[in-house]
Amino acid sequence: MAITADQIRDKLIKELAAVHVDVEDTSPNRCAASFKVLVVSSQFEGKQLLQRHRMVNTCLAEELKEIHAFEQKTLTPEQWEKQKSQ
Repeated sequence: MAITADQIRDKLIKELAAVHVDVEDTSPNRCAASFKVLVVSSQFEGKQLLQRHRMVNTCLAEELKEIHAFEQKTLTPEQWEKQKSQ
């Protein structure tokens, strides 16, 4: 069964208490093989980039078995607000 952007979004919101999640299917024909995500969560506070990415990878461990390419950007709410104002 193909993974959907909505499934990824819902799981990240639920498991990482994300306040904002963007998920884009970047597969050439939208076949759910490649995704790009932006995750904003207070759980990332005080964590290095690698730790944040590991948190996302752990959350999506089952889904990543079916995904061929996965790009992620992880921000704290403060970083997100700063980025939006630029």
